[in-house]
Amino acid sequence: MTTVAPESATGLAPLPIGRLCGIGDEAAPDLTTQLAVHHELGMTALELRTVDGRGLHELATGDAADLARRTIVAGLRVPVLDTPVGSWSTTVATGLDGELAVLERSAEVAALFGCDRLRVMSYPNDGRPDGAWREEALRRMRVLTREAERLGVTLLHENCQGWAGQGAEETLRMLEEVGSPRLRLLFDTGNGLAYGYDPVKFLGRVLPWVDHVHIKDGVVRPDGTAGFTMPGEGTARLTECVRLLEEHGYRGDYSLEPHLAHIPHLGLAGDPAELAAGYRDYARRFAALVGMDTTAPTTEKETHRA
Repeated sequence: MTTVAPESATGLAPLPIGRLCGIGDEAAPDLTTQLAVHHELGMTALELRTVDGRGLHELATGDAADLARRTIVAGLRVPVLDTPVGSWSTTVATGLDGELAVLERSAEVAALFGCDRLRVMSYPNDGRPDGAWREEALRRMRVLTREAERLGVTLLHENCQGWAGQGAEETLRMLEEVGSPRLRLLFDTGNGLAYGYDPVKFLGRVLPWVDHVHIKDGVVRPDGTAGFTMPGEGTARLTECVRLLEEHGYRGDYSLEPHLAHIPHLGLAGDPAELAAGYRDYARRFAALVGMDTTAPTTEKETHRA
């Protein structure tokens, strides 16, 4: 990865390369290539969602342990494991027992990687009235968080699919209703494009609870849907989000989720070679945008999450 100038669009001091992370299946479907691409880019962290199209909770213990061994040997830490709990693949009517089983299995697999943070969402509606959707979604989040307390993991709610992903007001209501340190937030810079809110305004209201960040940029198309772009080329106010996070004291990872060729909820998966090449370009452009100093040595302090 080439060295970039310390000047950045954020107006802040350069960020260390140790804080650059990425969702592995956005770079490649298989773990071997995921590890190779991240290593090539000088990254020390890998967020895991799927390997060969399968969620990690679906893997046999031996297979999951092998993936963990290979990741650790490659020198990559796993700060977050992405689960499908409460996501676009569910609704507020999805059986909760099954969701709890996925959560427990995800916690077991995450532990193999030395990870204790799990990405979740808060359940899309199934057509019921807004009030009924809210009450059931919040009930489920309370139950899931109590289970997280038992398992010793922290749930990171992403501002995406589900009741609390609609905006800052709903997110704050969820945090208040659940009332547990085991429920925190994952902020995606680009998700406001799809849900109709300003990302900087959203972030400003939820900053104290943000423990992890996804990097995505894009535009709202004429039909109202979100289209994704290279970092800095869209309207997600990406550099403003990074500046706000840094000024507030966020010291966690910035995890790349380009969504240029691989968009799970739309069933889109690009050609593997093009996927990896696009991911490399995305990583380099983001590093340049935020003035990431790719020559600075990574220290424990730099890579510790907020």
